Amino acid sequence: QVQLVESGGGLVLPGGSLRLSCAVSGRSVSTLAMGWFRQAPGKEREFVAALKRGSGSTSAANSVKGRFTVSRNNGENTAYLQMNGLKVEDTAAYFCAAGIGNPITSSLGVESTYDYWGQGTQVTVSS
Repeated sequence: QVQLVESGGGLVLPGGSLRLSCAVSGRSVSTLAMGWFRQAPGKEREFVAALKRGSGSTSAANSVKGRFTVSRNNGENTAYLQMNGLKVEDTAAYFCAAGIGNPITSSLGVESTYDYWGQGTQVTVSS
C-alpha cells in the first residue's frame, strides 16, 4: 500500500516561492508516476504538473509552465513541486498523487491515471 504525505504549504506574498513535498512510503518513488493537482474553492480539481516514472520526464499545465517545477529525490523517496512567481490565482489545496502504471505523457494530467492520493496541503497567495 502506497501512502503519500504532503507538506510545505502556507501563506506567501504574490511573487514569492514555496516548495511542496510529497513523502512516499510503501514503494520507491522512482517506480511511480507522480502528479500534482490543485483545487480552489468552488472549482474542480485541476492538473498542475507530473513526473513520469523511470525517465522522469515531466509535464505541466500551461498556467504554471515556466514557474513550477516537479522533481523527485530517490534517496529521500519524495517528490517535490517547486513553485516560483506565485500568483493570487495559484491559491488552492494542492494534492500529490501516485500511479503504479507507466502512462503516456498525455495521460499524466488525467486523474484516473493515479492510484493513490495524499490529503492535500493549502497554499494561499495573498498580500
